[in-house]
Amino acid sequence: MAEIIRMPKMSDTMTEGTIAAWHKQVGDKVKSGDIIAEVETDKATMELDNYVDGVLLHIGIQAGESIPVDGVIAIIGKEGEDISALLSVGSAPVATATPVASEAPVAVAPKVDTSNIKAEVIRMPKMSDTMTEGIIANWLKKVGDKVKAGDILAEVETDKATMELDNYVDGTLLYIGVEAGKAIAVDGIIAIIGEAGSDFNALLNAGSSAPAQVAAVSTPAVSSAPAAVNAPVAVTPTATLSSDEHLKASPLAKKLATEKGLNLAEVQGSGENGRIVRRDIENFKPQAKATVSATTSSATASVAQIGIESYEDVPVSQMRKTIARRLGESLFTAPHFYLTMEINMDKAIDARKSINEYAEAKISFNDMVVKAVATALRKHPKVNSSWLGDKIRYNHHIHIGVAVAVEEGLLVPVLRFADSKSLTQLSTETKTLAGKAKNKQLQPADWEGNTFTISNLGMFGIDEFTAIINSPDACILAVGGIKETVAFKNGVPVPTNVMKVTLSCDHRVVDGAVGSAFLQTLKALIEDPIRILA
Repeated sequence: MAEIIRMPKMSDTMTEGTIAAWHKQVGDKVKSGDIIAEVETDKATMELDNYVDGVLLHIGIQAGESIPVDGVIAIIGKEGEDISALLSVGSAPVATATPVASEAPVAVAPKVDTSNIKAEVIRMPKMSDTMTEGIIANWLKKVGDKVKAGDILAEVETDKATMELDNYVDGTLLYIGVEAGKAIAVDGIIAIIGEAGSDFNALLNAGSSAPAQVAAVSTPAVSSAPAAVNAPVAVTPTATLSSDEHLKASPLAKKLATEKGLNLAEVQGSGENGRIVRRDIENFKPQAKATVSATTSSATASVAQIGIESYEDVPVSQMRKTIARRLGESLFTAPHFYLTMEINMDKAIDARKSINEYAEAKISFNDMVVKAVATALRKHPKVNSSWLGDKIRYNHHIHIGVAVAVEEGLLVPVLRFADSKSLTQLSTETKTLAGKAKNKQLQPADWEGNTFTISNLGMFGIDEFTAIINSPDACILAVGGIKETVAFKNGVPVPTNVMKVTLSCDHRVVDGAVGSAFLQTLKALIEDPIRILA
């Protein structure tokens, strides 16, 4: 009897999966253990193992398309077996068309016959669990180009990284549905590839998931009609592109140039085929230009302008959108309260100096804070917890997230089982994860599963601040810088060093007394660092 293969849940945050590639085709014989497809989720590509012996009778989702967890992706059974009953029971399409008025079921799109069209729709894949839309940072192919499977069509900016969009169809690029710099929803049509000269309008009529996609046509070279109408409509020529858009430059180089106010046309590229890369922007020194003084003439006098009002609107990156959404949800959902404590750092300074004389890896004050926090969490498990709506989860393991600033926002790689690691191990692992975060090389296992988070701005000269809780944690510790001050001992003023920390708590889980007890233990550990080595 035939069996449905559904999209598995491959991570704790996964809600959808994108089929990156199919390794089997309809009609192929498969057995348990075969890899039938590759699935993109949480910014990692994973192999999908088969667990049924038989023949692949049906593929429910094409490569590049997304489907929710438990959605039907394939059916495997005996050759020639009738699977119509299973298909009727299977899940509804993932990317349904935009809702139509409830007058009558005028489902025009599904009735369009596309079986004879020798072309295939390329859709925006879901490249991370939090991704809802992607921005085409740069098209590497143009309409009319011949492409083959494995070619890189474009660079896509997601909420956490800029990734290359691989092609999986041989043919000619017939249509581009969204121009560079514009955003499009996951599953939106971004391109059509097929035989040169193929009439692909029916594919647009049958496959558009949102009218906005068609409005973003950027290819006057090929006559194409928007999917929203039946009769062909001439495509309005787009505005003349700026010189920057014709230049070969990486997305990061373009962003850096925008931030620095540089004209890419003045930058000499050192990359492949003259492509402008990050180092070209960082090393570029603009030539001095003669300034033109602007004067305004009037009937009575000519007054020189002292200043000119100006501004620049920069589209919000996918990473920044996700940060805004998640932190907004945290702040406005979890009732925060804050506890601040001052810690004497004199002994910690001496201990760090002594440790670094012998340690294989240099120990930072942040490493000492991480170790002390991990030790304190073991003594106060209620702080190492999460609010799950109808229950509170008290974690028996200690995974500490360490906030790392990157160019476009903030990432939180996780130090797993931090309480069981030495200062040297924590230091080495923190440096490795921070480097991967800045180079956009983190994998899902690197940022998932935190039970407590530390955010340290001391290195930026910040004395004290409050942090927003990093869901699903119940608490986050904000660490300020070490400041030299004066303390009184037996009435005598003496120099000393202090550091302020602020614990943000979710009041649904952690009460003031619990948070205060945790901070008291943390203070005792840092003020006498030998305790964290016990």
